[in-house]
Amino acid sequence: MSTSAVEPGTRLAERFRLEDRVSESDGATLWKAIDEILARPVAVHTFSPDFPRVHEVVTAARAASRLTDPRLTQVFDAAEDDKAAYVVSEWVTGESLTDLLASGPLEPERAAGLVAEAAEALAHAHEARLYHLCLRPSHLVWTTGNTVKVLGVAVDAALAGLTTDQPALDDAEGLGRLLYAGLTGHWPGDEEEGGLPAAPMTDGHFCSPRQVTAGVPSYLDTVTVRACLPESRRGQGALASPSDVAEALAGVARPMPIPISYPSTPAVASASHTEGLDIAHRQQLTVPPLPPAPHRSQNGGGSALNRVLMTVVVLLVIAAVGVGAWTIGRSLGSPTTPEAKGTGPSTSTSASAEAQVVKPKKAQGFDPLGDKDEKSDIANLAIDGKPGTLWKTESYTSADLGNLKEGVGLLLDMGKSMQISDVAATLSDAPGATVELKVGDSPDLGSLKTVATEKNAAGKTTLTPDQPATGQYVLIWFTRVPADAGNFHGTIYEVVVHSPGSA
Repeated sequence: MSTSAVEPGTRLAERFRLEDRVSESDGATLWKAIDEILARPVAVHTFSPDFPRVHEVVTAARAASRLTDPRLTQVFDAAEDDKAAYVVSEWVTGESLTDLLASGPLEPERAAGLVAEAAEALAHAHEARLYHLCLRPSHLVWTTGNTVKVLGVAVDAALAGLTTDQPALDDAEGLGRLLYAGLTGHWPGDEEEGGLPAAPMTDGHFCSPRQVTAGVPSYLDTVTVRACLPESRRGQGALASPSDVAEALAGVARPMPIPISYPSTPAVASASHTEGLDIAHRQQLTVPPLPPAPHRSQNGGGSALNRVLMTVVVLLVIAAVGVGAWTIGRSLGSPTTPEAKGTGPSTSTSASAEAQVVKPKKAQGFDPLGDKDEKSDIANLAIDGKPGTLWKTESYTSADLGNLKEGVGLLLDMGKSMQISDVAATLSDAPGATVELKVGDSPDLGSLKTVATEKNAAGKTTLTPDQPATGQYVLIWFTRVPADAGNFHGTIYEVVVHSPGSA
């Protein structure tokens, strides 16, 4: 398919309709397109007939499609033939690091948290021998779904024709530069990058983050220096791979979602210039803010309201003191009364005791009706406390698990038998899942009792037993799974189990 034949409205693979041309470079064109089968936006790269690296790009895309870390852009399709060559990937909406830095450096902990997530994701890619090699602020995105995305692993290097003999070191240095940018608002390179000014220099070397921006913690300054400023290391060992960077940042707090009432979705934000980003709009809020101070009306109405509220509070305090005095007096006059009714308050207190979060000892993919295992190697990602990681089922051809089995799920071992108040599971946003909560003292499907069911579940789903449920094993059991990336998957980002106490 020639370049002239590729235009808005063109359909590829009888399902991907090209809509908007996003960018062009050296014979490769990035489009925003629509997957007509799943009715969702996707990113599509097409190539002119004289583009020299089609085979390399398609090969890299196919390899990247096997990566499972949700913080890496997902590749859906890649084809190479005489009629057309293309790569279809996830369309990511959010704010790139470039966007986040538009108003200045980030809070140090937030910058470190974003880069820590990126380092862990790239470490996963390196395990599969896939590398980035061209990390820029536009490749690191805080999505509208409140997660980190690293764009362009393997594919962008193939597009640019980049190769290296030391991919681990190059990607570690790239992560260090991203951290430097987040801490200082400057780019430690020979020229500006994405609108960021070049980092200042002293004696021919880039200044360290602490020399550029006040308040940068010394340990983050050290991590940055070890990753990307060899002239300033002064005997400190280099961080020579993404896994080294991830380990150095393992203790930092991870970026938290912007506080919103679930399941509201933040507005679509701006984007970088690589695969699958909406660049039409900019979200005004760039960093999750601290809770705002109460708003004060400029016309004086707020002051009147405050006086009314203060009056109500004072009256409530007076009433509480009066009730307390009456109760104490009555107790002194009738010493036997509390004993006669002693069990009442105790029972009430016990019944109303706030449920506590109990962390499972381990998790496993549970497929007793199939091959006995369902991606147990990533099951612990659903209980690691990180909203950006996930466990998902195998791919199925239909919502009813391809008619292969009645269900599949995630089994949690709580370590001992306990009462289960409820289980909060964060599923994918795609509707259509049917999930059951099963509890029991044996990891055998027949021994686990169904205590709650939720149909058409999506997003944060709380499964609360209709009657008291006790057991060592908690199973989140999918009997239907939603559409996902052209197939059907059940997905769990995070599971939180609540219990009033051990049984």
